[in-house]
Amino acid sequence: MRARSTWLAILLGGFIAGTIDVGAAALISGRGVVFILHVIAGGLIGKDAAFSGGARTAVLGLLLQWAMAILIAAIYVLGTRTRGAISQMWVPSGIVYGIVVFFVMNYVVVPLSAYHRLPKFTAAGFAMNMAAMLLFGLIISFFARRSVR
Repeated sequence: MRARSTWLAILLGGFIAGTIDVGAAALISGRGVVFILHVIAGGLIGKDAAFSGGARTAVLGLLLQWAMAILIAAIYVLGTRTRGAISQMWVPSGIVYGIVVFFVMNYVVVPLSAYHRLPKFTAAGFAMNMAAMLLFGLIISFFARRSVR
């Protein structure tokens, strides 16, 4: 039963956090969801190929988003499943994880992607994107709290 709850936490946390993250990116940027999905696909296949690929590359972006979110959820769930305190402290641990995810995504993953760039820093952009990643971490932590042994 524990393995089932672990997989369920990873999949639910990843799918829900990943999907909400796309919506948050659209709200923060003022762009449509399809644009955001093309940007995500562009991290793998490059900007020109992503934006000229139409619906196919938007679907690729969504699949990549979900794959990354599930991987991020798996790292958290598997890394915390033997720590009973996480189930009682899921909010602070989710917030801390969201902060870690923010910095890894912005300063490791994106610069190593086909975009090869660091994010532009503005206080408002930083705050909004950090808030989105805090929510991301909280969602994953929320689902992981019940899979802890």
